[in-house]
Amino acid sequence: MPAETILLLGVNHKNTPLAVREKLALSSGYEQPLQELSKIDGIREYHLLSTCNRVEILVYASEDVMVEKALQKFLFGDALSPEEYDKYLYLYRNEEAVHHLFLVAASLDSMIVGESQILGQLKEAYRWASEKKCTGPILNKLLHKSFSVAKRVRTETCIGSSAVSISFAAIELAKKIFSSLENKRVLLIGAGEMAELAAEHLVGNGAKDVVVANRTLERALDLAKRYNGQAVGLDEVVDQLERVDIIVSSTGAPNVILHKADVKPVMRNRLNKPLFFIDIAVPRDLDPELNDLDNVYLYDIDDLHNVVELNKAERDKEAIKAKRIVDEEALKFKDWLAGLAIIPTIAALRKKGGQVCRLELERTLPRLKNLSDAERKTVEKMAGAIVSRLLHDPVVFLKSESCTDQSDMKVDLYRSIFGLEKE
Repeated sequence: MPAETILLLGVNHKNTPLAVREKLALSSGYEQPLQELSKIDGIREYHLLSTCNRVEILVYASEDVMVEKALQKFLFGDALSPEEYDKYLYLYRNEEAVHHLFLVAASLDSMIVGESQILGQLKEAYRWASEKKCTGPILNKLLHKSFSVAKRVRTETCIGSSAVSISFAAIELAKKIFSSLENKRVLLIGAGEMAELAAEHLVGNGAKDVVVANRTLERALDLAKRYNGQAVGLDEVVDQLERVDIIVSSTGAPNVILHKADVKPVMRNRLNKPLFFIDIAVPRDLDPELNDLDNVYLYDIDDLHNVVELNKAERDKEAIKAKRIVDEEALKFKDWLAGLAIIPTIAALRKKGGQVCRLELERTLPRLKNLSDAERKTVEKMAGAIVSRLLHDPVVFLKSESCTDQSDMKVDLYRSIFGLEKE
């Protein structure tokens, strides 16, 4: 086993229900969790990603089962008992971890394949880790490579042109409920990126009025202004329900912000006119019991999965090309990692060759008393060339694919054969 390993573990929408994911989501942001990660012994570099659909930890750390157990405990906290971890957890090492990260960055592991939002979320998570000095040469290289892989996938395939974002999927669902969004009034609860995307799609599909409710009124005003809308405070949300048709909620609140009891009297005042709620927050903003009310329709992000059938065949075809790119780039990164393992050995071999050359020249040149300066330099150059030629094939072998496979075992044997000091 290598002394250090790249390790990626997490949960996502494929194997973990929303009820569990929302307990793990970082509603307080990255700063504190990154500080907590730094306290785990054996971690050299670390990175944390939290979105609506996944929470993933990426580390470069000692190959140690205790590190893995500590990371699992950090991920799940008190949300689950250790006996339940394996039910939801995925864990990848080295090449598999690299491959998974590239799939995520390229949006091939997303609920909606091809959506572009995940790359921005990954870059934001990296910005936090980088500014806090959590990442180093290995993860910096790996994460930057994941960004370039995503760019290559976007450039060389049409996967983005036939894909939809979470927000767009929500709007498509709204169109199925109302047939048309023309002249529909919209309330956005939360003024973050998800709300912004929702507003863009809603207005683009004919929505007439946009009201933005946010904890920070200034942020609500900024977003509302872009769409000639109105800004209100969070305490005015219930009042606004009587005037709107569609509510998209995407706050970072840790608990439910709108309950069944809040909406029930509103429906009487609306004369049971339909009200459509889309909850794209994790943890959920809206009370699941809202669905019990007549003419109230509530969907959360897990419900959006059914919307993605649109353009599915085209996306799947492009996804095949994209996965080939990911496979190719993952192999290149594997070679880069293997190259790191042999660099010290190549350096040590060349150093020893140079030492042997100098030692023999020091022994031989004093005996050749009649040599001119030019002749001495020729002899020195010849000795150096002999060493270089002798080392050429061994160095080529070290860099070859046959050596980088099982590189640790072969490099150790190589160092023993040439009498190189242990690293």
